[in-house]
Amino acid sequence: MTTRKRKPAIEVEAELPADGAPQRKSRRRSKKLPAGMGGSRPMVAVVGRPNVGKSTLFNRLAGERIAIVEDIPGVTRDRHYADCEVHGREVVLVDTGGFDPDSDDPMKEGIARHVIEALEEADVVIAVVDGTVDTHPADNATAALLRKSGKPVIWCANKADNRGRAHEGMAHYALGMKKLLAVSALHGHGMADLEAAIAELLPEEGARDSASYDESIPRVAIVGRPNAGKSSLVNRMVGEERQLVDSRPGTTVDAIDTLVERTRGERQEQWVVIDTAGIRRKRGVEEAVEVVAVMKAIRSIERAHAVVLMIDAKEGPSEQDAKLAGLIVDRGRALVIGLNKGDLLDEKERKYAITRTREILSFAPWARIVVCSAKTGRAVNKVLDEVDAAIEEHRKRVPTAEINRFIEEVLDHHPPPAARGHSVRLYYVTQAETRPPRFIVVTNEPEAIHFSYQRYVVNALRERFGFQGTPVRVTYRKKNKKETNV
Repeated sequence: MTTRKRKPAIEVEAELPADGAPQRKSRRRSKKLPAGMGGSRPMVAVVGRPNVGKSTLFNRLAGERIAIVEDIPGVTRDRHYADCEVHGREVVLVDTGGFDPDSDDPMKEGIARHVIEALEEADVVIAVVDGTVDTHPADNATAALLRKSGKPVIWCANKADNRGRAHEGMAHYALGMKKLLAVSALHGHGMADLEAAIAELLPEEGARDSASYDESIPRVAIVGRPNAGKSSLVNRMVGEERQLVDSRPGTTVDAIDTLVERTRGERQEQWVVIDTAGIRRKRGVEEAVEVVAVMKAIRSIERAHAVVLMIDAKEGPSEQDAKLAGLIVDRGRALVIGLNKGDLLDEKERKYAITRTREILSFAPWARIVVCSAKTGRAVNKVLDEVDAAIEEHRKRVPTAEINRFIEEVLDHHPPPAARGHSVRLYYVTQAETRPPRFIVVTNEPEAIHFSYQRYVVNALRERFGFQGTPVRVTYRKKNKKETNV
């Protein structure tokens, strides 16, 4: 099981939209949709009492050191996430804090609350115990909690470093599990059996989808920090007080799907808008329910085709906004940036807000920026226009003949530099996927193509074909002997 590492493509600067465009009249209708629609990666949560090696096991499964590991209880206070692949299935691995419901420590009480909430989102649970000691009261509490949740559980006796001591962890069968896997997260023993057990319990692909949902309707997630105006934007889009709006941050604690319809002349437009809880920096998360909200927001991004990142224009973009944008790009979703509360800014401040956003989110210069006001309705139609345009670019497909005429022009104007004394040749290009657009370039030396030339190809693709508002992936592959040039 290894972490899938994806680096966002580096693309050219996108043209900024004209601010203050006149609002066009439209009629919108909305209705509440069932929760849990759309597909996303299954979530696998690692739970257990403090100091049983959960974070070490998480790091081992993720294939890299992500969670902080120390030999003292309670180091993990917020969940950590990793995109992993197990037996060909993509999953999101979630590390949790030590579960000790009987503790009087307020911090541990908060951890216990968010572990309980995490189980609601998890598809599979890995319950970890210390195989070198007898059962602890917290282990019994964990077992009772898992039985009550009804979720598929894999029990692991960790710290089985000596493979000859097969009896380690046997006392834990008193907790009521049918099977106990002996593993060593530190040395990697038993990982193959654990991965096989995870794969066996994963839900079928598409199991979270709703049969009544029309997949042709694009899904749009509204994300951002607390109090950025996400729910106000949704209310303005649907034309009614659909979501609870409060000036205090953290009002929305779950992802809510709403069907938005807009009639413009003879054209009928529809979107499923997903309002999500505000996402703040980890050290700012104090209540357990907010930590769980982050988990649900991540799933909402995965369910969406496009994402509107709401930023308070008065405060400006933060490091957390950049991390959110990076997550959206990494997930391959179309992106529109909404600078909300534009009614509080003068012209000079609006220009500065746009410039500052471009600087902070420089890795996504292709994303459209709209200065809007969810409170007054200013430019809300513009946000929908840009979302619609970004979704069209997100699913755009370029014919193979056209893309190869383009690559011939690129080679004539700027061929790839030679590597190690050998000429690098690009034979042909084809578009392999949409949502987001992904191109495969067949070459004789895929590893010899410098990142600067890869960036040049992506920029040239955008200059010719657009792809405004969406990431673009370009993969270089070595030519097979049976392949011929196009």
